[in-house]
Amino acid sequence: MRNLVHRPPQSLAAGESSWLTPCIQKAHERSEGYGLSTCTRPDYDVLPATELSLRVEQSRILCAHAMPVMETLREQIVNTQSMVVLTDAQGLILHSIGDDDFLERAEKVALRPGAQWSEEKQGTNAIGTTLAEGSPTVVHGDQHFLEANRFLTCSSAPILDPYGDLIGVLDVTGDYRSYHQHTMALAKMSVQMIENHLFAWTFRDTLQVAFHSRPEFLGTLMEGIAAFTGDGRFLSANRSAQFQLGMPLAALRAHTLSSLFGLTSAQLIDRMRTSRDAPFSLNLHSGAVVCANVTFRRMTLSSAAGQTDARRDKSAAEAYAGTGTATTSSARPLRLASLDTGDPQIAAVIAKVRKVIGKDIPVLITGETGTGKELLAQAIHNDSPRRSGPFVAVNCASIPETLIESELFGYEEGAFTGARRKGAVGKLVQAHGGTLFLDEIGDMPYPLQVRLLRVLQERIVNPLGSAKSIPVDIAVVCATHRDLREMIAQHRFRDDLYYRLNGLVVKLPPLRERKDLAVVIGTMLESEVLTGGDGQRLSVAPDVMTLFERCTWPGNFRQLGNLLRTAAAMVDDDGEIRREHLPDDFFDDLRKADEQSAVGGEAPSTGASEAPVAARSGARLQDVAAQAIAATLARHGGNVSATARALGVSRATIYRNMPVTSANKRCTED
Repeated sequence: MRNLVHRPPQSLAAGESSWLTPCIQKAHERSEGYGLSTCTRPDYDVLPATELSLRVEQSRILCAHAMPVMETLREQIVNTQSMVVLTDAQGLILHSIGDDDFLERAEKVALRPGAQWSEEKQGTNAIGTTLAEGSPTVVHGDQHFLEANRFLTCSSAPILDPYGDLIGVLDVTGDYRSYHQHTMALAKMSVQMIENHLFAWTFRDTLQVAFHSRPEFLGTLMEGIAAFTGDGRFLSANRSAQFQLGMPLAALRAHTLSSLFGLTSAQLIDRMRTSRDAPFSLNLHSGAVVCANVTFRRMTLSSAAGQTDARRDKSAAEAYAGTGTATTSSARPLRLASLDTGDPQIAAVIAKVRKVIGKDIPVLITGETGTGKELLAQAIHNDSPRRSGPFVAVNCASIPETLIESELFGYEEGAFTGARRKGAVGKLVQAHGGTLFLDEIGDMPYPLQVRLLRVLQERIVNPLGSAKSIPVDIAVVCATHRDLREMIAQHRFRDDLYYRLNGLVVKLPPLRERKDLAVVIGTMLESEVLTGGDGQRLSVAPDVMTLFERCTWPGNFRQLGNLLRTAAAMVDDDGEIRREHLPDDFFDDLRKADEQSAVGGEAPSTGASEAPVAARSGARLQDVAAQAIAATLARHGGNVSATARALGVSRATIYRNMPVTSANKRCTED
């Protein structure tokens, strides 16, 4: 590669920019279109820690599978003045590791978690250009649009989820003087590892066929993996499988196990059994012969047939960390019955929904953020006659306004700058035969609302840049935490779209109003994710459950899920969640709730430091405090200092509130 250093593109005479590849040239044009110039000060703003934590949580599954691979990649490039970066689908850096001295240099240009590295913010750079082009990109030295970034060389590769959608970018960035041409190959291999891990995890409860024309490649990055339901319906395939089968995912979705491999699921399982789990040969639809391994869980074969192509079906981990109140898995789709955990308001919502399922009546789900709207939508789909079709979820608030139109309606090749080759199928068409879930519909841009209304009325989609019309057969479920009627009055939401969407309006209650909190928490703790270090069953101490019932839960189930996950990581050998395992911000919420209650005329708590010993209904505060202290003393063998630390109070408070019993005589200071 030519030395590009200290040669900014804007200083070149006409015809001297041949060193810019077509891809980089297009990226520079986009950068100029964003109003940037080479001397523009980069966007050094980073998200506050709380907001970054939320974004990391939203990409938790990606991070969980990517970070071990990043560590391995880091070992391969250690001491090369470089770093490894993981971003989400919007270019927000979620995680970075690397050489300490280079990390310090990268900090100066905000190449760190919480910073946004899209082209719109940073101009041409490997992360942003990879997102724009959807393909691996190297941006070297002066190929960066902004002068401030030209000491870098970056190699980025897109990460696709098991359904073929871009969910993030893996990037290796270093000093331009230490660039090596093999860096991109390492990045691509690492991405392939991440994608294969995500694929295996997502479809762990399905029938999986791993294959390759050369047996020595089985069990390696090169093997193709295809997932099917128990009755042989195609779910997805990794990149290697798509290549070997000679079809992209969109085409493969029209196939079955029989049409691809010439065997039914029962025949394939018989072949596997007779081979005694050793690899065996299969014939592809093209006539090629491959060597294959098959994996499945026998317990899922009867239920896997009910698994839809629902790309957003939640596993137990996703359910409790997102908005859920009940656990599910990819093999057992979430049903309405599993959401009915004893709360009267939820029971009433479910009863209403059951009456309109299958009657082509749109459902609008309202409620605060984190109350479980998407899981209710999934359950509606899984209980409907469309359960064998796709469930396609679109979060109107998380997609940039400039992209939501192409995301929904799709586009033809060349429809706009940066469009993928051969175009892209929009979510509306992807949902054909199934259910389209429009989350946060109140955040849909006003100009797009009329296009959506036309689709809902005519059931025809016109992709961007295309003259063709595509008929669609979809059920529509929407959700919002906003007051749409107020938005209509403010001319921010179309009234005609509102009346098209609100066939049945149901409201999910916030967590603080629900009567089934103990059942919900128990369900969450039974999740395979929420276990202690040795997989022991978790429980909640009675006094902690009382605190849970007092909390107003401003973050609803998202907050509860995060709290339980934190507590699960801190529990002792007995697996019981106690006060000392709860985060400080939980007690802050309790204190605020007490202060609000005091303003409303109720008795305030004894203060922030003693929030854990607040009063129960019908009990004197001193009695409750004494009971809590006695229980904690017992757990710590009468050790006053340990008890005070556990409760976050002084030893004087312990002595002042300690019940006078024979047990107190055994108390010790240390």
